[in-house]
Amino acid sequence: MKADIHPTYYTDAVVVCASCGTTWTTGSTRKSLHVEVCSNCHPFYSGESARMLDVEGQVDRFYRKMQAAKDFTAQKQARDEARNPLRRPITDLELGPRPTDALAKAGLENVGQLLEKLNEGDAAVLAIEGFGRKSLIDVKRKLHGLDYEVPEKVA
Repeated sequence: MKADIHPTYYTDAVVVCASCGTTWTTGSTRKSLHVEVCSNCHPFYSGESARMLDVEGQVDRFYRKMQAAKDFTAQKQARDEARNPLRRPITDLELGPRPTDALAKAGLENVGQLLEKLNEGDAAVLAIEGFGRKSLIDVKRKLHGLDYEVPEKVA
C-alpha cells in the first residue's frame, strides 16, 4: 500500500440539514457536510407522508405535467368520440322533418342504429310508421354520400 495517498478522515465532521436545520457529528473525509433532507424532516421517516418537500418547484412541475396529461387524454377521447361516424345523429343526414321525426319516434337517434335497422332489411325500415320508400331511397343515398357501407336491397 502506498503511503500518503489516502484522504484525511475527520471523526468530528458536522452535518447540517438545509430543510430543518438539524446538526449532528459523524465521521467523514470532509470537515462539514450539507444535506437537503435528513431523517428528522423526511416524510418517510417522520410519518408525515402527506407533506411533500418542494425543492426548486419539482412537485409543482410534476402536478402540472400530470394535469396536462389528463387534459390531453380527455381532449383525445373527445376527438375520437366525435370522429366515430356511427354516433353521428340522424339530423346530420338532413332528410327532412317527416322522415327524421319518424326515425326519432322509432328510437333511431344515430347513424349506427339506422344501419343496424337497414341490415335487418328494407321491410324492417319501411315498417316504421311515417317512413316510406322515397325516404328509404334518400337515406341510402345520403349514407352512400357520407361513405357508409349501406347493405344492398335485402328482402
